[in-house]
Amino acid sequence: MGQIYIPSVNWTLCLVVAGAVIGFGSSSRLAGAYGVAVTATMLVDTLLTFFVIRYIWRYPLALCVLATGFFATIDLAFFSATLTKVHDGGWFPLAVGGAVYAVMATWRRGRELLFVRLNASAVPLQTFLDALFREAPQRVPGTAVFLTATPDATPHALLHNLNHNKVLHERVVFLTVEVRDVPWVPYTERIHSESLGHGCWRLRVRYGFMDRPDLTRALELCSALGIEFNMMETSFFLSREKIVPTQDRHGMASWRERLFAAMARNAANITDFLNIPTNRVIELGTRVEI
Repeated sequence: MGQIYIPSVNWTLCLVVAGAVIGFGSSSRLAGAYGVAVTATMLVDTLLTFFVIRYIWRYPLALCVLATGFFATIDLAFFSATLTKVHDGGWFPLAVGGAVYAVMATWRRGRELLFVRLNASAVPLQTFLDALFREAPQRVPGTAVFLTATPDATPHALLHNLNHNKVLHERVVFLTVEVRDVPWVPYTERIHSESLGHGCWRLRVRYGFMDRPDLTRALELCSALGIEFNMMETSFFLSREKIVPTQDRHGMASWRERLFAAMARNAANITDFLNIPTNRVIELGTRVEI
């Protein structure tokens, strides 16, 4: 788990390594950078081992401290010795590692803030449907599939669609994609459906981390559950958030907010990732301040 080959990342790493070798010009000049990289990796792996044996394997705290502390002392001695080579090339892996960490930490923190903002304005789905169908809006033919990461909350795309178009499809599906901590999920466990009444359904599509998500194929499996999908009469509604950096002191630093907004704009398209027919997708945007 976690060791998944991503071609673009691998080729980028290849180019960076080639550029580093060319930039340093010789193996002797590269030795300082190599020494810092290797000893720092050893030290970080030892520190991470503590969290594995303590919080996953549930070993006694004293044993965890003693075992990892012994190896961490040795690794720290090696690492501190290589720090004398920082000016001779050791700065390079530290700079690259720091930049990568800043990007990853910013993305993680930004996603946390984004979900906090979205959840703060979220409406419980069942409560919303009960209120909606007291005076049901006009229903139009076809099927609307609203993708949502939180199956118990009303998708923002549905709220925007009702607010602007004033109509609701005769069949509405709230679809959530779940990735489990197993390599593969068998087809017999791929789909879970739940009727919400008034022609509304909640679907959960489950994949393993080695499965290739394919919603078109997954919806075909729904026929065994009594739910037929005609792709020419099905529209997929997606929410697209536009990240707006603010000066909120509870958020991130300004440069991190701008970095997260740039990464969000250039993130991969979910329609390609989930193999959704592009001519059946409708994206409804919303501004989110972080």
